[in-house]
Amino acid sequence: MLKLKIHQNLLECGTDEAGRGCLAGPVTAAAVILPDDFTNEILTDSKQLTEKKRLLLKEIIEQEAISFGVAHIMMDEIDTINILNASILGMHHSIKKLQPKPEFIAVDGNRFKPYPKTPHECVIKGDAKYLHIAAASILAKTSRDAFMKNIHEEFPMYNWKQNKGYPTKEHREAIKKYGITKYHRTSFRLLPEQYKIDL
Repeated sequence: MLKLKIHQNLLECGTDEAGRGCLAGPVTAAAVILPDDFTNEILTDSKQLTEKKRLLLKEIIEQEAISFGVAHIMMDEIDTINILNASILGMHHSIKKLQPKPEFIAVDGNRFKPYPKTPHECVIKGDAKYLHIAAASILAKTSRDAFMKNIHEEFPMYNWKQNKGYPTKEHREAIKKYGITKYHRTSFRLLPEQYKIDL
């Protein structure tokens, strides 16, 4: 059973991101403040859930959260500042959208940069330990998936509606065959070494 938050007496948000390992599309972060009486039997790390359950939970979280924020960091920025910095920037942007402001930030993972005037703690596998981080993982994942389904219409040959921009064999074969798009992250190794590609 997931715990509600780290500090019971503080207004605390959880934050997480989705899409760090993708070859195309943004990295998307979310931050969520849940009410102290929030409970949910199925809420856990978004990677453990079916798409149907994630979409169901998205509605519940958006209705019941005290506040939530979601932010996309686009490909050109990822290529400029690197994926780790882009992930943290996305978390900062999503926290900035929260109203009221959190008094404490619970961060999924082991890397974060201090957010102005707000203490934080990094929690490895936090999305499987705390409800607010799990809620943030759901909003980040569903929001990013919706973005990828949308751009799939523009470039259907990469099948982003299925692979969401992750480095699947099919996605890499499509890059080999069709080259890259404006949605690909050019700083990433888009193809294994044996497939050279002219960028």
